[in-house]
Amino acid sequence: MASLISLDDLGKQRLDALVDRSVTLFRDRGAHDRPLAGTVAGMLFLHTSTRTRLAFSSGAARLGADIIGVGPHDLQLNTGESLADTGRILASMLDLVVIRSGRSNADLRMLAQDGRLAVVNAMSVDEHPTQAVSDLATLRLRRGDLTGIRFLYVGEGNNSAVALAKALSAVPGAYATFWTPPGYGLDGALVDRCHAAAAAAGGSVEQVHGREAVPVDVDVVYTTRWNTTGTTKSDPGWRDLFRLYHVDTAFLKAHPQALVMHDLPAHRGDEISGEVLDGPQSIAWIQAEMKLPSAMAVLEHAALERP
Repeated sequence: MASLISLDDLGKQRLDALVDRSVTLFRDRGAHDRPLAGTVAGMLFLHTSTRTRLAFSSGAARLGADIIGVGPHDLQLNTGESLADTGRILASMLDLVVIRSGRSNADLRMLAQDGRLAVVNAMSVDEHPTQAVSDLATLRLRRGDLTGIRFLYVGEGNNSAVALAKALSAVPGAYATFWTPPGYGLDGALVDRCHAAAAAAGGSVEQVHGREAVPVDVDVVYTTRWNTTGTTKSDPGWRDLFRLYHVDTAFLKAHPQALVMHDLPAHRGDEISGEVLDGPQSIAWIQAEMKLPSAMAVLEHAALERP
């Protein structure tokens, strides 16, 4: 079976296929032939999760898998067993693992045991690839063709932002701006790499820190909570810095036609106001609903990639 640890594991064609398949399954959750029948899927969620854990657990069950749930205190990793040794055991007993952890993508590749265990990254410290699949699928459902989309990301350059930068760099003609707080942005080398890929497709990926550099004419305003799951900030004054990145009705006056996205959970009053989250421009709840069909599409991808 095939792993999905980073969007780097997918080419543009496979990413497009996953996005399209997610939309198909959104419209009809029964549009499959239970490709995971006879497999055992482990759900290793070592950090809190609502949407992603339920989406992959429900999706795997709908696709025919038997599921074993594993929580943060269940593995001998907590008593000092190495990740490599844990991976050997998982590979001998499971066909597929969906994992959320505070570990790196490199650690997840070690867990995959050179391809003997299919690993789906449900959020690592480096990247949240399945969130980006779901986000593009939400936009495909709402807008159709994404060519030339103008996208504004507001907030910390976290693992969701990493995945979005990679995903949007593969969309023809997409112009993506990441407006991030100084010191809390995307890695410059990543931005440069994504910009080069986007430029080859007629678009752009850029990062800005000043409000004056934020484009007005955008199709999407995307925000996310200020404290990513499993992380903390050492600067005691970080909230004062982030206050500028609050998306409310006053903020949206500059972007009256933009759709508003949020990967949830939301902290109303911090990164977004409740009025905007529940307002007419928001598609955050469709975005949340898309998590299930996109999880099913990713799981199907793993199954269909069997040698």
